[in-house]
This record gives sequence, structure tokens and C-alpha cells, in this order.
Amino acid sequence: MATRKPARIFAGIGVGLLILWLLFMSRTAPAAVGIRMADWKGTGLLRNNKPGDVINDVFNASLGFEKIFVVGLPERTDRRDGITLQAAFSDLEFEFIDGISGEKVSDKAIPKTTEHDRLDNGAIGCWRAHMNALQEVVRRNLGSALILEDDADWDVRIRQQLYDMALSSQALIQPLAGTTNSFADKTYRPPPEGPPKGVPEFPINRLPKTVPATVTPYGDMWDLIWVGHCGMRMPPADSPVPRGRVVSVNDESVPEKRYLWSLAPPFTLKDDYPDHTRVVHHAQEGVCTLGYAVTQRGARALLQEVALKDVGDPVDILLRFYCEGGKGRRNHNCLAIQPALFNHHRTEGPRSAMSNIGSHEGWQDKPSTDMTRWSVRLNVERLLDGQEMWDQLPNQNPA
Repeated sequence: MATRKPARIFAGIGVGLLILWLLFMSRTAPAAVGIRMADWKGTGLLRNNKPGDVINDVFNASLGFEKIFVVGLPERTDRRDGITLQAAFSDLEFEFIDGISGEKVSDKAIPKTTEHDRLDNGAIGCWRAHMNALQEVVRRNLGSALILEDDADWDVRIRQQLYDMALSSQALIQPLAGTTNSFADKTYRPPPEGPPKGVPEFPINRLPKTVPATVTPYGDMWDLIWVGHCGMRMPPADSPVPRGRVVSVNDESVPEKRYLWSLAPPFTLKDDYPDHTRVVHHAQEGVCTLGYAVTQRGARALLQEVALKDVGDPVDILLRFYCEGGKGRRNHNCLAIQPALFNHHRTEGPRSAMSNIGSHEGWQDKPSTDMTRWSVRLNVERLLDGQEMWDQLPNQNPA
């Protein structure tokens, strides 16, 4: 037994040295090492999921989609630098899709079946850039993809937000548990006697039990999810678009209503709901194409309806026709979320840098991101230093 004492002594010394080394490293290593966006979880409902549930894919490097594409002009290296940094801090993987200046798009390449003037070069370039991204989704036969514009920003809690989005979209479009063609939202696939009147609402903490999704976290039968926009209508009680809504109240990632705005009136979210409310619903009259997801089926239909039919309107209006039907397009299964999860980041400096398709004058005094509280872009230095997140849109009367 005596021969074991030196071994124990040396083992004890070794453990002590290891502890001292770990303490030293914890003091000298960058504090940001422990901060990972993937650590942000959902509403707490996640604990009820089984390992392997497809909804857990929202926590992967492509947010539950097969691929993320970022669209932008290659010469806007400033934007590419910014979104690359944001993605790195969010543990996201993506690929750039090169945009194109509108003047380089031949008249012969722009479908025209009615008499109208050619759109301005900014609108044509934007349309073609998005069609290039959709073309890539179809060419690679991707099951799904998230398409972002290169000035998009998002909240540090993006995975928490998308987890809730996935719960919500499944509640709206997945069949009720134990059925194949019965849905909680009776305006989605109306029964033979017709859809009910009014607007069905479902609180996110009391969602109906539905058939689990198996294809994507967001459900199995959607075509497009509009997650980044400048405004979106909620289908009203008399709308032919499905009217169901999933409502999440007391969502601290949503700014107070005084910070919210929309280019698609009426702004029902601001008019009818309390502060810190987020709503998932079917898309109607969306404005801007800052971020949207598509399935393979949806991307193929978009190429048919938006790339190969009359281009008489900007691409966001064409997406509206695609979703709701209009100007010779069929309607498709499109969902949306308000407030948007991906919003415009506006850098400090000349406002002319804010857009490649429109003119802006004046000076931006400080950087900002629309309707986003814990903006990744605005918190980059804090993330580097391991500091607490900065809320650019604080509550007026914090608790």
C-alpha cells in the first residue's frame, strides 16, 4: 500500500495544477466565448418535445431550413461584411446570391404580356436578384430555403422567435391530431357547409393538438413564409384568405407599440392588441421582401408565377399576387408574422447608402434596426466583449 502514496500525492498535485490552469484560462480567455445564439431557447414548451422532433431543427445552423441564401449586389461589400458578422455571432451558415443591376437585364428577359412601361432599373434588378435565388433553390432541389436581403438584421433571440413561429404555423396548417383533413382554423380548409364567420384566434400557450410535422419545423404543406417585411395585413373577417391567427402576448422580444409601424394599413397589430404581442397568420398585402422562406414546391411555383409571367409590378407586389391570387396568378399557401423577425438595418452615415433601388437624402445620425430590441448588429461589440445585450427599444415604464 505504501507504494501508492506518492502516486496519490502526484495525482493531487496534478488535479490542483489543472484547477489553477482552468481558473487562469477562465480569467484570460475572451468572455464572449460562452455566448452563443444557439443557447436561446423557446417559450418553455420545448421541454415537451421528444428527441428527434422536426421542430427542434429551428436550432440548427440554417434555422430549420435546408439552406439560407443572402441576396445582394457583390459590390456592396459593406453589407456583406455586416451580415457575415451577424451570422457568425448567430451560429448561422449561409451562401450569397449575387444580385444584378437592373440596366444589365435585357428587355427580352422581362416577361411582358400587357401594355405597360418597363419598371425602373432598381425594381428590375431587385426582381431578378430574387428570381436568381429561387432559381438556385429549384436547381439544387432543396427541400426549403430562407432567402434574406443583405441589409437584414435580427434579434439575438431569433431561434426562440422561430420556435414560436413553428408552433404557430403548425397550429394553423397541420391537421388536427387523429385526422387527415380537419383543421383548427376552419377558414383554412372550410367544411362543406362553408367557413365560419369571424376571425379564429389561438393563444400560443393553448394551441390545439395537431399531427406532428415531419417535413419542416413550420409544417408540411406551406409554400412561402414571409418573415421579413415592411408591413402586412391580417386577413379581416370578410377576407377570402384564411383568417386564423396565433397570438403570443407578453413576448418581451416585441417592442412596445410606440416603436411599431407598417406600410400596409390598417395596422391591426397596433390598433387591436396590447404591447408586446406577436401574431402569426396567413399573408395578405405584404410589402418588402426582406426575408421569406420557400419550400421546393413553393419555389417552383414562384418561378412559374413571378419569373415567367408579366413583370408589371415590383417583386413584393408580385409575391402578393402569388400568395393571394391576382393578375393571372393562382393563390398559394403563404404565412406571415407580425412584427417581422428580419428587419432593415440602417447604418450611420449618408442615407443614400440605405438602398440600391431608391433615393434617400440626408444623414443617419446613429445606426438602428427597425422594430428589433436586441439587434445582433447593434450588439456586436458587446458580444465581442461578453457584455449584456443592449435593448435599443426599451420599455417606457420598465418593470
